[in-house]
Amino acid sequence: MQRKELLTQWLSGLYPNESFTIAPASADASFRRYFRATFANRVLIVMDAPPQREDCRPFLHVGELFESAGTHVPHVYAQDLTQGFLLLSDLGNTTYLQALTADNTRQLYGAATDALIKIQLASKENELPRYDEALLRRELNLFPEWYIAKHLGATLSAKQSAKLEEVFKRILANNLAQPCVYVHRDYHSRNLMVSEPNPGILDFQDAVYGPITYDLASLFKDAYIKWEEEEIMDWLIRYWEKARKAGLPVREDFGEFYRDYEMMGVQRHIKVLGIFARLYHRDGKDGYLKDIPLVFEYLYRASVRYIDLKPLQVLLEELQPQAIQEGYTF
Repeated sequence: MQRKELLTQWLSGLYPNESFTIAPASADASFRRYFRATFANRVLIVMDAPPQREDCRPFLHVGELFESAGTHVPHVYAQDLTQGFLLLSDLGNTTYLQALTADNTRQLYGAATDALIKIQLASKENELPRYDEALLRRELNLFPEWYIAKHLGATLSAKQSAKLEEVFKRILANNLAQPCVYVHRDYHSRNLMVSEPNPGILDFQDAVYGPITYDLASLFKDAYIKWEEEEIMDWLIRYWEKARKAGLPVREDFGEFYRDYEMMGVQRHIKVLGIFARLYHRDGKDGYLKDIPLVFEYLYRASVRYIDLKPLQVLLEELQPQAIQEGYTF
């Protein structure tokens, strides 16, 4: 029996006296799919997560933590972990990516950072996996394996490999020295919904306990939408001021906080280039290729800005001189 039939059967068992229609709602980069179940008087979301491919328990655990922190996540009405089905509240159709305009950025990003502060304030050390050196490094290693070797078809010399390793160590030293909070890990315009209360937060099952600037780097150095750096600086200062007032462990000096944010962004973008390349070359998903230039731009700009990242700048110029010369999108 097909997954959709099983799902319909499960839903019929929950609501035997009600009729409903099922339509695809969305899919993501994993094996999860989402369906919108429309009843006479309400609309719900069904998550289909094949148990041999996906484990729903982290989603349920993080959802409880974030919901109890006072943020708007899908409420769980029913679950069947054996079959891999969850019945959830519907956060609507409109993502931040669809809704953001020059006129509403302050309002929408203000709501997003307010929600982020609630999540961070709720942080406890032993509730979520730690974003430790092993995990951060595993993510960095996606870059030479999938982006450099597979996507660019390049082989690093011994000298280039040594320089990349040197930079990785500097990035990790910064990341691991940052204060730790709950980290959503994909807090950006595709996973934030315009809803009431705002924002609705999705795709949080990979949350960890780690560096406080990580979700800000996801939010403001977004792979799918680009803003001017002056605007981002304004939003970051507003977050930093709110975070300090709330008692979160951000750096006292904004310059140090901003450097942490930049170094965290570098770690993320090195990882994301590897992931986007892997999604294409291994999984046959080419939809992310168009987003590579912006991620590359973020990475290159940061590497030019910081002396610690100079070897990365040189490596990127050696690997993709034409992209830098043409400016990609920058």
